[in-house]
Amino acid sequence: MNYLTAEKKQEIFKDYGKSNTDTGSPESQVALFSYRINHLTEHLKVNKKDHNTERSLLRMVGKRRRLLDYLKQVDIERYRNIVKALNLRK
Repeated sequence: MNYLTAEKKQEIFKDYGKSNTDTGSPESQVALFSYRINHLTEHLKVNKKDHNTERSLLRMVGKRRRLLDYLKQVDIERYRNIVKALNLRK
């Protein structure tokens, strides 16, 4: 039972990238990381002692942070769009 199927990935890439095969753009990667982060956060609410998953979650948050920093430097408008679309800032 895999929570992230190939179809779900393509849907994320289609919604946030340029096409459903656009796996390399920062926007599509940030969207994929966000989906995975949300899933792991829910998992950790139930399994509080799962430290391996907690470490993986923190690494993923760091990767997403670095991608967002890169996007902010390169194109502030694309950064603002993806942050608004994924509802990342409070």
